[in-house]
Amino acid sequence: MAAKTGWNRLWHNLQRFALEEIDLVQKQLPLVLRHKALKLPVTLEPQPSKALVRDGLEPDVLGLYIGETFAESFSGGDELPSQIILFLENIWDYVDHDTAEYREEVRVTYLHELGHYLGLDEDDLAMRDLD
Repeated sequence: MAAKTGWNRLWHNLQRFALEEIDLVQKQLPLVLRHKALKLPVTLEPQPSKALVRDGLEPDVLGLYIGETFAESFSGGDELPSQIILFLENIWDYVDHDTAEYREEVRVTYLHELGHYLGLDEDDLAMRDLD
């Protein structure tokens, strides 16, 4: 039971730190981007689901953008709503359980996935040090 309580406390802290970091990032965005970012839901999960992994997603992925880009969203063709998913346990493991590095990686991963929403590809994101 103590292990489960420890996990629950850790999960709560990981969520809180991530939400604080996302809020901070959004407040620092230029107004036109902030409005777009605030409309895009962010889901916090420990790790990708088994279904996502079966579909080809790496089990240690840090984040995922699902949906059309902002420009494409006006066509109304996507069945699933656009969203960012951050995999907090994977980020926590990636930074070797360092809280300061965790916050920074949440920031970078969020901006990376937001970049996909805004139409940037992997090369564009790498040029902005968001890879």
